[in-house]
Amino acid sequence: MPINPDAVGSTSDPVEASWNSKDALLYAVGIGAGHDDLPFTTENSNDIEQLVYPTFPVVVGWGRGSAMGKIGSFNPAMLVHGQQAVTLHRPIPVEGTVTLTSKITGIYDKGSAAVVVSETVAVMDGEPLYTNVGSSFMRGEGGWGGDRGPSGPKNVPPERPCDHEVTYVTDRDQAFIYRLSGDRNPLHTDPAFAAMGGFDTPILHGLCSYGFTARALLSALCDNDPARFQHIEGRFASPVIPGDALRVRMWSTESGEAMFTTSALPAGGGDERVVIDQGLVRQRK
Repeated sequence: MPINPDAVGSTSDPVEASWNSKDALLYAVGIGAGHDDLPFTTENSNDIEQLVYPTFPVVVGWGRGSAMGKIGSFNPAMLVHGQQAVTLHRPIPVEGTVTLTSKITGIYDKGSAAVVVSETVAVMDGEPLYTNVGSSFMRGEGGWGGDRGPSGPKNVPPERPCDHEVTYVTDRDQAFIYRLSGDRNPLHTDPAFAAMGGFDTPILHGLCSYGFTARALLSALCDNDPARFQHIEGRFASPVIPGDALRVRMWSTESGEAMFTTSALPAGGGDERVVIDQGLVRQRK
């Protein structure tokens, strides 16, 4: 069956998901951390306590507990990540177990595509630990005459030079590391599958670019202290090719809040392009 718009409100059965120190370390190197990020990339450095990146929740229990199975059928080669938000109710521990419950909160008709929005709440020891909200853009699944959903400008940076700018370079093989944290979609590694989706070459996971972006935000705005990082949201505007450099620009708009954009600089030269926009990050005071 095709996409079922009546699936809004559907929930998954609660499932447990666990992680340990090694999972957090693997995620850290998957989003480009290394020698300069020892609290996130090692567990046995002298006088350094291991920490967890604030976007680690996007890979916890990957593929488990999702309500997406309630929406009907679609071609996975035509699916791209649309938007992602992570809200941390408290810092993520180095190891732990959570109960995940997912809910479909919106299905929108964009004409040539459908957008499906889902929310996943993770509970640890009876209290929320984090909330993930994501949207999937499914080409070829629209056209049933439904609600187009929210649109228009959001989290637009002010028209002035940015307050902070950080640039990281992704590795040509970055997707092969990141996929080991859970997302084995061949769109990111198999040239034939990527071609089915209309791409000349496999593209980097959107959530990998998202993790690179969070590293920059955490460093520039929170002095690399995850306890100060509360919320991040952004829209995936265009794909990243492994090997591209990622430039993150930040505009502080008020105490504890900033807008951001992430742009890709092609490894072989060419024009800079925005890959994540409508970005907002909140820090704890």
